[in-house]
Amino acid sequence: MKYSEISHFSHPQHKLRFEYSEFPFKCDGCKEVGIGSRYKCSICDFDLHMHCAMITSPTLFHPFYTKCTFQFMSKPPGDTPRYCNACEKDVSGFVYHCKACGFDLHPCCAKLPMVLDDGEVKLYLYRKVSSSCHRCGRKGRSWSYRSKCKKYNLHVACVRDMLVENWHEVYVGRCKGRNVDSNVPRLKNTLYTPHNSSRSKGKVKKCCEIAGLAVQVVISAVLGDPTALIAGIVGSFMSRAAT
Repeated sequence: MKYSEISHFSHPQHKLRFEYSEFPFKCDGCKEVGIGSRYKCSICDFDLHMHCAMITSPTLFHPFYTKCTFQFMSKPPGDTPRYCNACEKDVSGFVYHCKACGFDLHPCCAKLPMVLDDGEVKLYLYRKVSSSCHRCGRKGRSWSYRSKCKKYNLHVACVRDMLVENWHEVYVGRCKGRNVDSNVPRLKNTLYTPHNSSRSKGKVKKCCEIAGLAVQVVISAVLGDPTALIAGIVGSFMSRAAT
């Protein structure tokens, strides 16, 4: 559910208004990168992902952890550094934590869709897969999105890596008043694609196109806004960066 204006416990001094931005932002709730839909206080430059703003229940259950009960917390418990079990990145803000198992999930990771379908590519979320990731070329690691045909696989952790590596340059440059080529993070060296040399050029091109679509859709989901519009923005930038 979406409201044009909300009050939030993390920023009680002002109301937050819903807006849509093509420029990357850092969520003041979970401390992770975001883009697209958000709730913002323009007075204080305070931003929240949709998933961080709309905490509809303090308790969350996830199909990957059937014995766990995740409780929402505004900060990680204890003094020991913690990481998200979905993307393997540090947890430094809002988190869903299972006291019994010690597992942690970022709000956006906890609510990643089990199926992503943009009409051309259908991807399924898995806790673990044995196939190689199109980004790093390795197996295992974090949660992954895999295509229905099982040819395309992308670690959620690798998507996080891409975003952190490339978003920092854009965000810092914008803050320092430098001209930035695009509002969307520069996705350099996006895919690792071990093509068979015997393949025809047409098949290789089609393979890259489908893999590229998969990356767009997964990025939009990890950013907290799994919409076709965001995937289109990411895709258009990827096309410009490749020329």
